[in-house]
Amino acid sequence: MRDRSTPLSQADIGSLDWEKMGGLLPALVQDPRSGQVLMLGYLDEAALAGTLQTGFATFFSRSKQRLWQKGETSGNRLRVSAVFADCDKDALLVLADPEGPTCHLGMKSCFAADIRSSGWLSELSAIIAERASSDDPGSYTRTLLDDGPERIGKKIGEEGVEVALAGVSRDVEGCVEEVADLIYHVSVLMEARGFRWDDVIARLADRHAKASNARTASS
Repeated sequence: MRDRSTPLSQADIGSLDWEKMGGLLPALVQDPRSGQVLMLGYLDEAALAGTLQTGFATFFSRSKQRLWQKGETSGNRLRVSAVFADCDKDALLVLADPEGPTCHLGMKSCFAADIRSSGWLSELSAIIAERASSDDPGSYTRTLLDDGPERIGKKIGEEGVEVALAGVSRDVEGCVEEVADLIYHVSVLMEARGFRWDDVIARLADRHAKASNARTASS
């Protein structure tokens, strides 16, 4: 059985269930960085083949009855990083970085929902919450939580210094390692104090909105 966590390749096209919807599969396009849903389109076998070959989202236009590459006239293409099939092989998830607005109305997304997602950081919070209830005496996370916010705060201070030093003296990989350590310890503190990354993201989004409104009002 094919691993569904592996992106589709040209060799997988024929294995999808094209007959269920008359040769078309619905495809949800998602920004892999923000998690925002950008649009919904439909692909036939040729469109999927074109998408995988060129690396840019290609759809089948039901109104024009032809293939079209997103952005072929506007330039607002969707640079595809991976395509996945669902469990029934009759729907697709397209991960793509937008090169400009996705919606024909000039918006980033065709959907107006204001979704403030913390992405995988929410998964990290869930993992830490699970470790918090663990009986494993060797769990570093559980030990930190048992010691309380003061110990966790000291670790955050230490990791913050390590990040600053890495920014000056280490390469990118070293910086990534230190920032990852800092984010982990911050996440443990958040568990200890009872809030989540979604709360932090919402606060940042609110600040951004207020700053944008202030700039608009002053212009």
